[in-house]
Amino acid sequence: MINKLAASELVLNDDGSVYHLNLLPEDLAGKVILVGDPDRVPKVSKLFDKIEVKKNKREFYTHTGTLRGERITVMSTGIGTENIDIVMNELDALVNIDLKEKEFKKEHQSLELFRLGTCGSVNPDIEVDNMLVTENVVGLDGLLHFYQDYQFENEFSKNFLEKFPYENIKPMLYFSDWAKDISGYYADAKYKGNTATFPGFYAPQGRQLRLKALDDQFLETLNDLGVSNFEMETSAIYGLSKLLGHKALTVNCVIANRRRGEFASDHHASEKMMIEWVLDRIIK
Repeated sequence: MINKLAASELVLNDDGSVYHLNLLPEDLAGKVILVGDPDRVPKVSKLFDKIEVKKNKREFYTHTGTLRGERITVMSTGIGTENIDIVMNELDALVNIDLKEKEFKKEHQSLELFRLGTCGSVNPDIEVDNMLVTENVVGLDGLLHFYQDYQFENEFSKNFLEKFPYENIKPMLYFSDWAKDISGYYADAKYKGNTATFPGFYAPQGRQLRLKALDDQFLETLNDLGVSNFEMETSAIYGLSKLLGHKALTVNCVIANRRRGEFASDHHASEKMMIEWVLDRIIK
C-alpha cells in the first residue's frame, strides 16, 4: 500500500500549484536558471524567443519560454540558503511527485539547474568582470545537517576541516561539488574555484558596521584554505541537488575583489555580460 503525503507535508495552493513557487508541473522546463534577484528574471527572459509562462508569489518570480527551439525556465530564489531549501524541494516536487495523488512518481526526473549570480572574491589573483564556476563549495549555514543521509567528502573538504581554526563554526560546515557530467557547458570559464556560502551579508562576510565581526582576518583565512569566492546560495543548491538527484552548476560574475579593494566599474554591464554568456552555452 502506498502512503500518501500528508497535506501538512506537501502544501499546495487552491489551484494545485506548489505553495511558495505557485507553479504547476507544466510551467517548468527541464533546464532551470536560478537567480537571486526577482528583477533579474525579466533581464534573462527578454532574451528568450518566446515567453509562455509568467508567475510569481512573494520573492519567487518565474518565466518559462523557448530559446533556439529549447524550453527553458528562469526563476528568482531570493537571498540565502533558507530560500534555496524551499526552491529545491518544490522544484523536485513538481517533477517527482504526483501532486494530485500526493504520491512519489515511479520514474525519477533529473533537472539541470544553473545558478547565475554575482560574487566577491577573496583571492587577490582573481580579476573582476570574469566568470568563476564553482567546483567545490563549503556551506557555513548548517542547512544540510537537517537532512538525513547527507554525506560528502573529497580532498577539498578534508583539507578545509583539518585546518579550519574556528571551532564554534566547524559543526555547521558541510561540503558539496558540481555536477561534473554537465560541467562542460562552462568549459571555457576563466576561473574554476572553491566557493564559501555564508549565512549572512555582514559579519559572516567580514563586514563591520556597529557590530564587530568574529575575526578581521576571516576572509584571508578562507583564502588560505583554498576558497576563491563567496556568496549565499550555492552550498544548498549543490547539496540538495545531490540528495534529490538533480544536476547543478553555479557560475558567478566576479564584481568585487575584497582583498584588493576593487569593485566592477559597471556592475549592470557585468550582469548583462554574464546572462548572455550563460545562455550562449547552455542553449545551443
